[in-house]
Amino acid sequence: MNRLLAAAFSAATGAALALAAAFGVLALINATPDQPNTPLVTYETPGQGG
Repeated sequence: MNRLLAAAFSAATGAALALAAAFGVLALINATPDQPNTPLVTYETPGQGG
């Protein structure tokens, strides 16, 4: 019975860690950057500006 309980506890712990890691990765992917993504160089197109 102890082995069965240990196996069930290990499986539950592993599932919980995998779920926490998945949510952590999703949180990192959806995190907004510190700086806005603005280009360093811009080129005017013909007909623009005046």
